[in-house]
Parts: sequence; structure tokens; C-alpha cells
Amino acid sequence: MPTLLIRFPARRYHATPWGHHVNEGQIEWPPSPWRLLRALLSIGYTSGMWDGNGPPTIARTLFEKMASVLPTFHLPPACGTHSRHYMPTGKLNDNGLPVTTLVFDTWAQVVGKGLAVTWDVVLTEEESSLLSSLAERLGYLGRSESWVEVRLLAANESMPEGERCVPSDGPPPPGWEQIVLLAPQKAEDFLKWRQEAKELLFRPSPGENAKVLKKRIEKEMLAYPEDLIAALQSETGWLHKHGWSQPPGSRRVFYHRRIGALESGAPRPSFRALTPPPVQFILLSMTAPGNNNHILPPVIQTLPKAELFHRALTKRVNRHRLACPVITGCDERKNPLKGSHEHAHLLPLDLDGDGHIDHLLVHAKAGLDGTAQAIVRKVRRIHAKGKDLVEPLCLAVVGYGGIEDLRQLPGEYGRRLCAVFGPEGGSRRWSSITPFIAPRYLKTYGRNTLAGQVAAELASRGYPAPAEVRVIEPGKNIEYLKHRHFIRIRRRGPKPPVDFGYTLELSFEKPISGPLSLGYASHFGMGLFAAVKDK
Repeated sequence: MPTLLIRFPARRYHATPWGHHVNEGQIEWPPSPWRLLRALLSIGYTSGMWDGNGPPTIARTLFEKMASVLPTFHLPPACGTHSRHYMPTGKLNDNGLPVTTLVFDTWAQVVGKGLAVTWDVVLTEEESSLLSSLAERLGYLGRSESWVEVRLLAANESMPEGERCVPSDGPPPPGWEQIVLLAPQKAEDFLKWRQEAKELLFRPSPGENAKVLKKRIEKEMLAYPEDLIAALQSETGWLHKHGWSQPPGSRRVFYHRRIGALESGAPRPSFRALTPPPVQFILLSMTAPGNNNHILPPVIQTLPKAELFHRALTKRVNRHRLACPVITGCDERKNPLKGSHEHAHLLPLDLDGDGHIDHLLVHAKAGLDGTAQAIVRKVRRIHAKGKDLVEPLCLAVVGYGGIEDLRQLPGEYGRRLCAVFGPEGGSRRWSSITPFIAPRYLKTYGRNTLAGQVAAELASRGYPAPAEVRVIEPGKNIEYLKHRHFIRIRRRGPKPPVDFGYTLELSFEKPISGPLSLGYASHFGMGLFAAVKDK
């Protein structure tokens, strides 16, 4: 089965379906079988492969075989777009100014490796060689702006990825749409149709003699091409002269195409090609307009800013209809994931110690795969309006990898980040950076005491139970006094049982490594701990 791979170097395909005006904004996608065969036939003349006597016998058999079946398509991602031009008409208005008319230039913006067209026929070696030669000489398809590079796929080459577009007469299944394309008739069907038309013309009119009848038939048969090859070669002026509203030898056929195969907006980027190894951490910097770091959000807004970042991530996931549970925290049925909290934690950090959030750490115990990494990289700003901030906050990736990779950050940033991870080999003591909010109602006795809930949170993440859970009273410590003013309730999520935050210090019998975030909204920066040097 011959398969042509058509690439669009300029990523533009200009073609208007037959019977539509260019200003209707219609795009013939995929290219119709009629257009493809006409293009291949014409390149034989322009490249000098055959002279004015027409294509040789081998070329005729090739085109008749390809016209006998309807091809199938593998469509790359594409979107419909247009430009507008005001063309002069050569006339002047009453004020002496040129009169213009609005013209739309519509095309398909094509991305991907190319469009594949397959005909389910068996070609001889000579026919395959001729088809390959014709395809390689083809420079454009449709309008002259639609540059193409065409070649015949080898038998051992795989089909490029893309949505199938197949001929079908029945109603389209859910998720598909029906389109109409122009295709050539079979060669024998065309000859039969031409013979029937000639027989109708043989019927003499009343009082018409044989000589007049013969001349009339000869004149009227000029409007009927001799065979399918002649029909494919018919020009627009000839069609208009003989009054054809549709080229003889052509037929309208139905194809089924995936809904969204030709989008009306910007094409979705392909995430399938992104296959970097999974990473556990991605560190992003946060900057304010004009690099004025004094108007960055204060640390007490840790929870709302993490929620804002999460909404930006999930918006990308939903827009591109991706399956990314490590980002969304939900399975395919939109149910929250259960288990050991292996999906992403979004941890706003203050790494320069000025009381303002300047970095975001994305941490996933299960690892961030290629799709998750692409989603995080695509979010370059979050729109956080405030009293002194009317422009979006800008985000940029500054590091990614494992703990050892991020420990190499120098200076104050590296020191504070290492405190979140803990020293090499772990730490026995951990102290609150953000307040711990109990995920359940506190009880005086039993499992739901403060210490019991902390132990349960640690166990759900694979950590041992703490040897001691100590509540730190803020006293005169400015850092701990801020914990009273933290926003502790999610804007678009469940509320905590009790709106109260604890400043804790945890002690363990054996060293453990972070990041360590526990309790309510722990995936949004609450209940985050830093390692404390052992006394």
C-alpha cells in the first residue's frame, strides 16, 4: 500500500474546498483525493516527465489504480487561522479615495511530523518508482504559499503519529464529525457515465435529420472528457465554458474526522515527545514587576499563593486534556488520590529571609514525569492582584533534580534550602516554618490528640513516630509570632476542623530527611518544617 508523507515546511496549508468562496473562510483539511491526484498529474507536465501528448501508459495505470479507492489520512495537529487584507478595486469614491474590498486569507497552521496519505492498492515496482519521483518533485499543494516536501514511505517505515481520517457513509460515532471531500470516480465508472450521457444525446429531436444530429452530438460531447485522466486535467476556464458546477469525473464522499482535528484556536503543544527522566524537585524563582522584591507576597500568604499556583497548573492540564495525577492529585475519575501523599507538594519559600515569598518548590515523592515537568515549565506567571501588585508575578525554573542537585545552590539561598531538606544523613530535630493545622478535631485522649495526629501524618508518609512533639509558644520570637497571622483556610477547598495553627518542634530517635510538611493543606505549604541542628 503506497503511503505519501507530506510535510509543510512553512506550517501553512492554504486550500478552499470545491464550491466555496475564499471569503467563506472554509479550509479543505485534509487535502481532498481529487486535489492530490491533480497535483501529482500536473507535476508530470511541469517537470518534463511527459510531453503534451499526456502521461504514458504506466502513469495512466498508476492514476487509475489510485482513483479506484478512497485513501485514509493520518492528520497532524492543526488549527484554522486567517488574515485580512483590504484589496484595491481600481475605483475611487466620491471623495477621490481608492475603494477597497475586504478579502480573507484562511489557512491551516500545521504542526507535527507531517500528513500521511495511504491508498489501499498494490503497485508494481515501476508504478511505485514513478509515484516516488512525482512526489519528490511536488513543491506546493493547494495555493502556491502551501510549500510541501513529499516522499513515499518505505515499507519498513512506521506511520507518523496523528488522528485518523477515514471514508465512511454512516453517521459519525461520538467524538467524531463528518466532512465532505471531492474524490475521483473509478475509471470504469467514469466511462460508463460518459457512455450513458452520449446515449441520451443520440435521441433525435422532432424533425432533426441524421446529419444535424451527428453535428450536435459531436459539439455537445466536447463538454465530456474522453477518460478519467482527461477529466483530472480539466481547467477552471474549461469548466466555466461548458457550465460544469462540479468537475466531471469527480464525486463528493464522506469522511469521518476526530472533533478538534482542525482546531479553531492555537494548536496544543505535543507533550508526548517529552520524555526526560523523572525528577523529585523543581525550584522556581518568583519575581515582582520591575524586580521590586519588597512587594512580593508576605510569607503569611503561603496558602493562597500555593493555591493560585496549583490552579494555574491544573488549568494547563485541563486545557490540553492531559492525564497528570501527580499534578492534579486526582485520578482519571476526578477522585482525590489516596495513599502516602506521593503527588506534588507546592511549597512557597522565603530563601533570603526578608519575610516575603521568593521561591516555589515543587516536590513529588513519586517523581515528576516529563508531562508534569512540561506543565510546570509552561506556567510562567500567576496573576496575584494586591494593594501594591497589579501585574502578575513572574516564575522561572532555577533548578531541578534530586536533593543532592539542589543542595549545591550557593550562599544564603542554598543554606535555607538545605534546612528544608535536612543535612546529609538527616536530622533528629525539626521545627515549624509554617504553622501545623490539625487535619481532624483535637481530642484530649486517644489517637486524635495533637501528638497522635502528628504521628499519624508522619506514618502516612512513611516516617517513624516522633519521640517528642513539643508546642513552641511564640513569646517574643518575631518568626514564631508571624505564625498567628498566617492564612489557614483554603479558598477553594475544605475548611480545617479548627482554624488554629501550632508552632511545633519534633524530635526523632533516628535522623530523617525532608522535605517534611504535615497536616491540613500540607500540599500547599502549610505544616512545613526545617531541620534544626542537634544541641
